[in-house]
Amino acid sequence: MLKKYIYKFENGIAWSRHKISNKQFIFLSSVLVGISVAFAVIVLKTFAHKIFTFATYVTNISLFKYGFIKGMLPIIGILLTVFVIKKFLGGSIEKGTSQILYAVAKKASIIPRKQMYAQIMTSSLTVGLGGSAGLESPIVITGAAFGSNYAQRYKLGYKDRTLLIGCGVAAGIAAAFNAPIAGVLFAIEVLLVDVSIAAFTPIMIAAATGALVSKIALDESILLSFKQQQTFDYHNIAYYIMLGLFTGLISVYYSRNFQRVEHFFSKLKFTPYKKAFFGASILALLIFIFPTLFGEGYESIKTLSENDPGQLLENTIFSDFRNNSWVLLLFIGMTMLLKVFASGITLGSGGNGGNFAPSLFLGSYAGFFFSNFLNLTGLTKLPISNFTLVGMAGILSGLFHAPLTAIFLIAEITGGYDLMIPLMIVASISFAISKRFEKHSLDVKNLARKGHAFTSNKDANILSTLDTNSIIQTDYLTVSPEENLEKLVDLISHSNQVIFAVVDKEKNMLGIVHFNDIREIIFNQYRVKYTLIKEIMRTPVDLIYPTDSMEIVMNKFEKAKTAFLPVLKNGKYYGFISKSMALEAYRTKLKSMTIE
Repeated sequence: MLKKYIYKFENGIAWSRHKISNKQFIFLSSVLVGISVAFAVIVLKTFAHKIFTFATYVTNISLFKYGFIKGMLPIIGILLTVFVIKKFLGGSIEKGTSQILYAVAKKASIIPRKQMYAQIMTSSLTVGLGGSAGLESPIVITGAAFGSNYAQRYKLGYKDRTLLIGCGVAAGIAAAFNAPIAGVLFAIEVLLVDVSIAAFTPIMIAAATGALVSKIALDESILLSFKQQQTFDYHNIAYYIMLGLFTGLISVYYSRNFQRVEHFFSKLKFTPYKKAFFGASILALLIFIFPTLFGEGYESIKTLSENDPGQLLENTIFSDFRNNSWVLLLFIGMTMLLKVFASGITLGSGGNGGNFAPSLFLGSYAGFFFSNFLNLTGLTKLPISNFTLVGMAGILSGLFHAPLTAIFLIAEITGGYDLMIPLMIVASISFAISKRFEKHSLDVKNLARKGHAFTSNKDANILSTLDTNSIIQTDYLTVSPEENLEKLVDLISHSNQVIFAVVDKEKNMLGIVHFNDIREIIFNQYRVKYTLIKEIMRTPVDLIYPTDSMEIVMNKFEKAKTAFLPVLKNGKYYGFISKSMALEAYRTKLKSMTIE
C-alpha cells in the first residue's frame, strides 16, 4: 500500500516537471529535498540523544563507577558499524564532506544511491553508541545524496543536480541546528565551487524548509542551543583577539594530529574487526577517564556554558574535586587536548562520523579554558559563557576554513546577534592563523594529498577538474635530425602544423623546430637543401608529462611564454599541448560549472 502511494507521488512530481517552468520545478524540488533531509536529521539526532540518555541513566544506577558503561558502548557501536559496512554496504564507505566536492567536480554531481541511507545507518551506530565524532558530516553527505538522486530521478542536468546537492546540504545543517542562514552559508562557502546570486533562492528555500520541519518535529532539547549569555563588553576586545590566536593554533593542532591518527590506523595490518576492537578499546579507556568524550558532546557544551560547569566532574574519577576550580580547569584542558585523538580513533578504527561536532566541542572547551584560566589567575574578570560560545566559532572557522558559517551558526544558536563583533574577530583571526599553517581545510586535505585539491581559488578549482590527457594532441608529425629542411618544408605545406618534434628511431625527443625558426630561410633553395634539421632545432623551454595536473601545465605555459609545449611519456616523445586548447577547455568547464 505504501509503495502504491509513493509511486503516485513520484508520478505527480514527474507530471509537474513538464507542466511548470524549470525554475518553478527547482523551487518545488528544493522544498521536497529540504523535507526529506530534515526527517533524516530527526531520525539521527533522536537516536543519538536517546542512546546518550540511556547510557547516562545506566551509568547513574550501575554498580560500576564512573564512565565504565559509557566506555563499553563505543566498542559495540564501532564493531556494529564495521559489520554493517561489510555485510550490507559492499565492504567500504566514503567518509567526510570532501567526497561531495569530488562528486561535483569529477563525477558530474552523481552521488551513489546508497549514500542516502548508508551514512544514516553507520553514523547512528557509531555516534549514537558513543563514538567521539559528529553527525553533521554524515547529515551533509546524506543531504547531498538526496539532492543528487532526486535530480537523477527526474533527469535534471548537471547544473540543477549540483544546485540540489547544495539544497540538501543547506537543509541538513539548517535542520541539525535550526540555523537556516548557517545552512546556506555552509553550502556555498564550503562545498559549491561557484554560485550566482540567482541560485541562492532555492538553497535558501531548502534551508528554511529543513529548519522549519526540524523546529516542528524535533525536541528542542536535542538541538544545540543557548539562551544565556552576558552582554558584550568592548573592553574585552584584546582578549577576544587573543582567543582568536589561541583557537587558530588549536585548530592547527587538531588538524595535524587527526591526520596522524587516521594515518596510523590506515597502516595497521589488522582485519577490520580487529582494527575496530583495538581502536574502540583505546577509545573506551579515554571515555572511562574523561566521560565528556562520549558521543557528540553537545550536552557537555551546554553544561560548560552554564553557571555550574563542575557538573562535568560528576561520575568521573575526579568527582571528589568537583568544587576545585583548578582541577576542573585541568580536566577541561586535558579533554580539549585529547578530543582529537578520540575523534581520530573513532573514525580511523572503522566508525563513521565527522569533525563538525568535535570542532564545536573543542571550541567551547578552548573558550572556557582560556577565559577561566585568566580569571583564576586574577588578571581580569571575563564573561566565561561568552568566551565559551565564541570559541566554537574560532575552531569551526579554523578547521573548515569557513568563517562566515562559523559566525552565523553561533549567532543563530545563541538566539541573537549580541556577540556578532567578538564572533567576527575570533573567527577571522582563527581562520587567518589556520590558513597560514594549513593550506587546506581538514576535510579537503585528503583530496589535496591525492592531487584533487579544492580551494577558495576558483581558477585552481576549475583547473583541478580538467584532465591533462584529454587535451594532449598525439597526431603531430615528427622529423628526424638527419633530414634536411626540404622534408620539413614539405610537411608544413601539407599540414596545419607549425611546430615539430625532432626524434630519433626510438622516439627519444632531441629538440623542436617551429615554423618561425625557418621563416627567414624557407625561400632560399640552397639553404633549404643543405641545412640539416639538427642544425636549427632547439631545446624546448619546458616539458609536460601526462601525470601533470592542469594547474601545473598552465604554470609551465605561463613561465615558458610559448604557445606549444611537448609531452613526454615514459621518457619518449608523446605529443604536444596547445595553450589555446588548454584555455578553451578551461572556458568550457567554467561555463558548465557556473550555477545560475
